[in-house]
Amino acid sequence: MRISVIGCGYLGAVHASAMAKLGHDVVGIDTDAEKVAKLGSGVAPFFEPGLPELLAESLATGRLRFSTDIGDAADAQVHFVAVGTPQLPYSDGADLRFVRGAFDALAAVAAPGSLIVGKSTVPVGTAAELEERMRRAGSDALLAWNPEFLREGFAVADTLTPDRLVYGVADERATDLLDEVYAQILDAGTPRIVTDFATAELVKTAANAFLATKISFINAMAEIAEATGADVTTLADAIGHDARIGRRFLNAGIGFGGGCLPKDIRAFTARAEELGRAESVAFLRQVDAINLRRRERAVDLAVEMLDGSVFERRIAVLGLTFKPQSDDTRDSPALDVAARLHGLGARVLATDPEGIENARLRHPQLEYVATASEALADAELVVLVTEWPEYRELEPDLVAGLMASARVIDARNVLDPAAWRAAGFAYRGLGRS
Repeated sequence: MRISVIGCGYLGAVHASAMAKLGHDVVGIDTDAEKVAKLGSGVAPFFEPGLPELLAESLATGRLRFSTDIGDAADAQVHFVAVGTPQLPYSDGADLRFVRGAFDALAAVAAPGSLIVGKSTVPVGTAAELEERMRRAGSDALLAWNPEFLREGFAVADTLTPDRLVYGVADERATDLLDEVYAQILDAGTPRIVTDFATAELVKTAANAFLATKISFINAMAEIAEATGADVTTLADAIGHDARIGRRFLNAGIGFGGGCLPKDIRAFTARAEELGRAESVAFLRQVDAINLRRRERAVDLAVEMLDGSVFERRIAVLGLTFKPQSDDTRDSPALDVAARLHGLGARVLATDPEGIENARLRHPQLEYVATASEALADAELVVLVTEWPEYRELEPDLVAGLMASARVIDARNVLDPAAWRAAGFAYRGLGRS
């Protein structure tokens, strides 16, 4: 099929490359000429494992190209809209300017009977609004909503082998076109859920709200564990054996971040308030608050371990991205902790395998070093805040030999406390005795 993907950021670049691998003729459209040039030359503009190889493979087939001209999408049978929906500057609501702009541009060029598919995460009710907007513009294109469920670090696999496909449609012709797009994926046995616009929109926001709630729940238990001497990691293991609960997303630490969960639960809350149903998701305010408190707790532990003050104390911060296998520093708990320590007067030496340049754009006041060894040299405290494999596998004896004093905060609870204490470290985890 002939496919266009509007928006070639994290979601769009992966989706366009994957659709070409499935055999479709794909054009990716973006207003950022530099990004388009990079993608067209086979260079991924962000770090995502597997994307450089997928991009190169798809470009080599001749089935994938990129452009800044929306007119190059005119002959596509299916148009995917994959632009961002960031949080509004002075509100919890989602900024829909880019989505509306993409739909307006497509309404002017999309052929009658072609299909425009929303993949962006939007507040419930957006698809109905956009359909009306398209009709007022005189467009006869079909509309569907097909939410994405990508995990950063696993986006390629999540696109090519998803755990489910969700179609929000109002016309059977849209279902038929999407089935043709995803024929290989469906043939592999992937479950397909066909529903209405509103339910498809809610699937994404509800999933993110549930995951955020599960993370904040175990972090709330970490607060109780710290007050009582219990160990939250053992607690999570024990309750995780219950099949109704499960162990995944029950890892206490400094909480979630990135470009999805924080802004999506806030936008969900804001939309519920608009609908007059604020009480239905009022708990998400607490979910957000618990999450942010864990960052404060990591800073408080640093102050406590350095005898009441971090002023002019040398602290190594390992990790800047919101999760490993990503260069994304949006709403990153790790970067926030580093910035807070710096704000208290600490000399912070921060490092990350992939996120330094993005972190520098957000917090240029921090001191960045290329390697963990440089950060650890003569440090009085090390704070592990992003669980990259190379940090989880650090040898405590070697680390102790680099530092001025052996103190560690394991803000992701991924280190072996006994091994680090045996090496002479004062060890503190979040929610661990």
